[in-house]
Amino acid sequence: MKKLILSIAALALFATSAFAERYVMITHGEGKDPFWPVVQKGGEDAARAIGADFEYIYNPSADMADMASSIQAAAATQPDGMVISLPDPDALGPAIKAAVAAGVPVITMNSGLESSASLGALMHVGQPELLAGQKAGERAKAEGASKALCMIQEAYNTALVDRCEGYGSAVPMQMTDTTSDPATIQTRATAALQANSDIDAILSVGPHVCEAVDKALADLGMSVHHSCFDLSPAVMDLIGSGRVAFTIDQQQRLQGYMPVIVLHLYNNSAGLLPGANIPSGPGFVDKSNASSVAALAGIDR
Repeated sequence: MKKLILSIAALALFATSAFAERYVMITHGEGKDPFWPVVQKGGEDAARAIGADFEYIYNPSADMADMASSIQAAAATQPDGMVISLPDPDALGPAIKAAVAAGVPVITMNSGLESSASLGALMHVGQPELLAGQKAGERAKAEGASKALCMIQEAYNTALVDRCEGYGSAVPMQMTDTTSDPATIQTRATAALQANSDIDAILSVGPHVCEAVDKALADLGMSVHHSCFDLSPAVMDLIGSGRVAFTIDQQQRLQGYMPVIVLHLYNNSAGLLPGANIPSGPGFVDKSNASSVAALAGIDR
C-alpha cells in the first residue's frame, strides 16, 4: 500500500512538471550592465510564484541579428508566452511578428513601447522613456544645468536615445556613444569631457555608465551636475556622497515580474489582460530617499 501511494505521488509530480507552463524572456543586455540581473530575478520570482518553468536568454554580442535569431529559436519551441525587450523594432520586429503568428503570446518590456502594439504584442511593461528623459532634464535645468553631454551605452537603442532627447528638450545636449564596456566608457567620457570643457551637466543613461563617468570626472578634477538612470549600489553611494544629483528609477524588477504574471492570467483566465500598458516608472531617487532604497539596489530595484 505504501509503495502504491508513493508511486501515485511520483506520477502526480511528474504530470505536474510535464504540463507546467513555460515562459521565455529574451533581453538585449550584454551581461555587463547591473540592470539586467534584477529583471531576470523578477521573472524568476514570478515564475516560482505561479509554478511555471522560466528561461532567461540574453545575447552577449549585443548584435540585433543574433537576438532576432534567439527569438525565432525560442518561439519554435512553442512556449506558453515570451517576454521580449525591444531596443530595435526594425531589427527585431519580423521575429516578434512571426512568433505571434505562430500562436505564441508576446509581451514586450523595457524598450520599444511605441512599436509594441504594431508588432502584435499583447502589451508593454516599462517606463515611457521620452517622458523620463524630459523629467530628468526639467529637474537638471532647475538645479542649474545649461549645457550637457548625454552618455549613451547603446546608440542603437531607441529607449536610450529617447532618454537623451527628452533631457535635451530642457537642457541642450549632445550624445556621446560610450559602448557598454566599463573601461571604454571611462576612456570615451574622458575624451568627450576634454573636448567639451564648457559643459556644466552630464546625463548618464545607465548605472555602469554613471559609475565610469564619475571616475572620468574625478580624474579630470571636473565638477558638473551629474544625473543618471537606473540603480546600483555604487550609484547609491555616489548620490549619498553628493557626486550624483539623482537617478531615475524605472523599477526594473516590475519589468521582469509583471509580464510573467500577466501571461499566466491571460492563459488561464480566458484572455484576461490589463486595460493598458503598465508603466514601471519614472521615479526619482536622490538624497531624500537613497538610504531606504540602497539595500535593494541591484537586487530588487
